[in-house]
Amino acid sequence: MPIMVSLDLMLAKRKMSVTELSERVGITIANLSNLKTGKAKAIRFSTLEAICKVLQCQPGDLLTFENQEME
Repeated sequence: MPIMVSLDLMLAKRKMSVTELSERVGITIANLSNLKTGKAKAIRFSTLEAICKVLQCQPGDLLTFENQEME
């Protein structure tokens, strides 16, 4: 998948566990795990907004596009 999620990196920078983020954002650890591992196919803007508020970051700090096309 060309959209990469850097949630684990941001959690490490903020010295926060997945469990703490889950409690503060109000989403399950399983859903956060799916985001971290790239298994999630979509994310609601409201969820992204909540994560950014808690981690004090921008969406671009969490999501990057990696073009995998061969030139």
